[in-house]
Amino acid sequence: MAVFSHLHVHTQYSILDGASNILSLIEKVKSLGMEAVAITDHGNMFGVKEFHNTATKKGVKPVIGCEIYVAKRSIADVTGKEDRSGDHLILLAKNLTGYKNLIKLVSTAWIKGFYYRPRIDKELLAQYSEGLIASSACLAGEIPMKYLMVLWLVLKQR
Repeated sequence: MAVFSHLHVHTQYSILDGASNILSLIEKVKSLGMEAVAITDHGNMFGVKEFHNTATKKGVKPVIGCEIYVAKRSIADVTGKEDRSGDHLILLAKNLTGYKNLIKLVSTAWIKGFYYRPRIDKELLAQYSEGLIASSACLAGEIPMKYLMVLWLVLKQR
């Protein structure tokens, strides 16, 4: 049987979006026979230490990540509605370099990129991409949104 691991999980640290208590999450993962699980809270890494310690103690491989907001233009742009959130993107650390780069990106998002939400831009992502694995995230990601727009246009023409 193939091994499955969730790589897009929000905990109670995803304010108003996640409800998973970290200990309960790890116990559930363990009971389902999963060997690993990722934490990808929205725009923050507040639960990473608790997640890492709990998962390691219970024999589950912790995958450290974050669902970040990528500004549609630049983090310097803070004038329009399009600058308020950004496209969602999952970033997972595959090694220590990736973990350090993820910390840098999330910190920069809060310190320099905050406009309604902590945001980064593609320039920052390119600068700190080493050791990171990117995933298209949820329907609010850039790739899913483009797909939905194409689908909408096709259906509209029918």
